[in-house]
Amino acid sequence: MSRGVLALLGSGETAPGMTKVHREVLAPITALNAVNLDTAYGFQLNVPQMSEKLEEYFKISLQTTLTTLHFSSFVKASELERTLFKQQVRQANYVFAGPGSPTYALSQWSPLHFGDDLLEVLDHGGTVCFASAAALTLGAYTAPIYEVYKVGVEAPRWRDGLNVLAAFGLSCVVIPHFDNNEGGNYDTRFCYLGEKRLLELEGQLPEGVATLGVDEHTALILDLSSDTVSVKGRSSGYWRLGGETTVLANATTTSLAALRTLVPARTRPAASVPTPATSRPVELGEIAATGGERGLEALAQLVQLATTGGEGFIDPTPLVEGILSARVTARANAQYELADELRDALIKAGIDVQDSPEGTTWSLGGAN
Repeated sequence: MSRGVLALLGSGETAPGMTKVHREVLAPITALNAVNLDTAYGFQLNVPQMSEKLEEYFKISLQTTLTTLHFSSFVKASELERTLFKQQVRQANYVFAGPGSPTYALSQWSPLHFGDDLLEVLDHGGTVCFASAAALTLGAYTAPIYEVYKVGVEAPRWRDGLNVLAAFGLSCVVIPHFDNNEGGNYDTRFCYLGEKRLLELEGQLPEGVATLGVDEHTALILDLSSDTVSVKGRSSGYWRLGGETTVLANATTTSLAALRTLVPARTRPAASVPTPATSRPVELGEIAATGGERGLEALAQLVQLATTGGEGFIDPTPLVEGILSARVTARANAQYELADELRDALIKAGIDVQDSPEGTTWSLGGAN
């Protein structure tokens, strides 16, 4: 039975007033493995600084180690890097994403079928905490906020979202910054869209698809096990459907059954090729040598073992030998791209690889 938690933050993910909300969300998690996804702001020039700011906030304000998983471009990433990213997300029990551009994030995540990975986290009792821009991606459709507000689009249209909220039986779109008033004398409510554009976009939604709004410095905590939504932080949430608005008042808990409308049963994309059950390096090396998606999963697992030493391992020799064995087989089968990826995996893990007519030798990076 699914039992995870989805936290939608309207804004203020690092604001002092939201620290209590973060603590409440993090408190039930034991053996925390928390990751930050930099994809939504991956197009910016200050990606390292943005990640550092988030990591520092979690460390100082929440006494939590937040590890950033870098994935800024689907096109530029290798198949191994894509597989490794998905694998690391699925192994986390707390996944955070926040500021940036929702449509940029979607353009990188959608080809990965990334909604499936977030659902996997929830299915295993983990927590997904998406704020502001990232929160927009979780609905059935996503509003092109940057394109409308910053660039200018004459006739804005929805983009297909990750539809993670379908796991909660909710057919809806997510609009954070719901009560924004930065415009002063012009309307910037509803995530800078203003009421006129929001109504235009809502008119394009298929019948039965609602709008889930979240005020700034406010969190909606959706709990799969209790089938409820709780409102934390400064203000309120909203459920808009058919011209009617239900206010989810601050400090209240509401049954999701009260919001749920008739929607198709939850469907999920074809599951990604599962990570090989074995953790033995030699066996993983043999699987990696076969290539394909399953081979990539095994290779990604080998990379993680080589990086961490692997549970129960101190001597990296069996890990390296497993990868080198896979590389020899790949080259013999003329799978030169796979062979290069295997070599790159070793280099990333701090292993120096030297090819010679006599064969391949290796040493730990920096070893004398």
